[in-house]
Amino acid sequence: MDRLGVGIIGCGNISAAYLRLAPLFKGLNLVAVADIDSNAAQARAAEFGVRADTVDGLLAATDIDIVVNLTVPDAHFAVSKQVLEAGKHVYSEKPYVLRLDEADALAELADAKGLRIGSAPDTFLGGSHQQARALIDAGYLGTIHGGTCHVMSQGMEHWHPNPDFFFRPGGGPILDLGPYYITNLVQMIGPVSAVTAMTGAASDTRTITNGPRNGDRIPVLTPTTIHAVLEFANGALVTLGASWDVCAHRHKEIELYGTEGSIYVPDPNFFGGDVHTVDREQNTTSHGCEDHPFGTANITDGGGNPQANYRCAGLADMAIAIQQDRPHRCSAALARHVIDVMTGILHAGETHAWVTMKRVCERPEFLSADEAGAMLVDQPA
Repeated sequence: MDRLGVGIIGCGNISAAYLRLAPLFKGLNLVAVADIDSNAAQARAAEFGVRADTVDGLLAATDIDIVVNLTVPDAHFAVSKQVLEAGKHVYSEKPYVLRLDEADALAELADAKGLRIGSAPDTFLGGSHQQARALIDAGYLGTIHGGTCHVMSQGMEHWHPNPDFFFRPGGGPILDLGPYYITNLVQMIGPVSAVTAMTGAASDTRTITNGPRNGDRIPVLTPTTIHAVLEFANGALVTLGASWDVCAHRHKEIELYGTEGSIYVPDPNFFGGDVHTVDREQNTTSHGCEDHPFGTANITDGGGNPQANYRCAGLADMAIAIQQDRPHRCSAALARHVIDVMTGILHAGETHAWVTMKRVCERPEFLSADEAGAMLVDQPA
């Protein structure tokens, strides 16, 4: 299998994860980075032994096939468009874009040029989430008819030194964290047909409580509490609560309810964790994901706890799929549908209406343990 040349545009914090984890995967040869801040590009290049380039230089480079777009969210569309116009495949961090018309424009451009678009999140390829998918597909829980999702915290100003963008249009908990939850729901139970929501904010300002700007007040220009209901094409109704106005809560990240049992799915921001099911007789079963390569702990988090982190799995799957001429899992269609859902939720919150989805997608293909293992450089194909 050939390795496709990969370049990164955007050398912020997330770039380090891509540069560190890309060597785990077949199909990827990460060769260059670029940033509008040349010092940032030089620093990342020196840290990881790759080439520092200008944005224009990277787009013109003959040794780069795929460009990873790690710019700020409101630049995602413009940069991805520039990549496609340069004749290269593009893989974007989440959120893919901020408006549905932007997603449509990129899809049209990619189709015209015969190029691929991929987008994070790829955490749904993790062992725990594929384990949940397998149980659902096998009918272990009967028919999924409902569920709840919660992603709630005090917000970003307590740890991020420059959190302003989180509280501007294009930020907020739906567009920032919603991709993890909604993408995982779609891969488990299928596309969303309609949404409704109510939205608000606990305060019109936030106070930064860390770093050099400690004490600065910043405006809140986007909803920070969202309560949504998602109606799925299969008839399931799932409640989604997303908030940065919550000091503490005891909700599970994802619970899905079937006619024969319930399933508790761990945080979709991560690749691993145990899946639990409860049947009609109230028997609880724990389903570990250690046998799935993308559920096996490979790092230690800040608290000293083992954790599975296989960021770049979606990028590698796209690179391999290009060579094999098959669909990739973190597809433009999936990302566009998730954008449709998220922007629909925010619109519903403004209008107090039901919003029907305009763009649907197929569920991405299940990723078996053998298929995942074949993507890693230290396991046989």
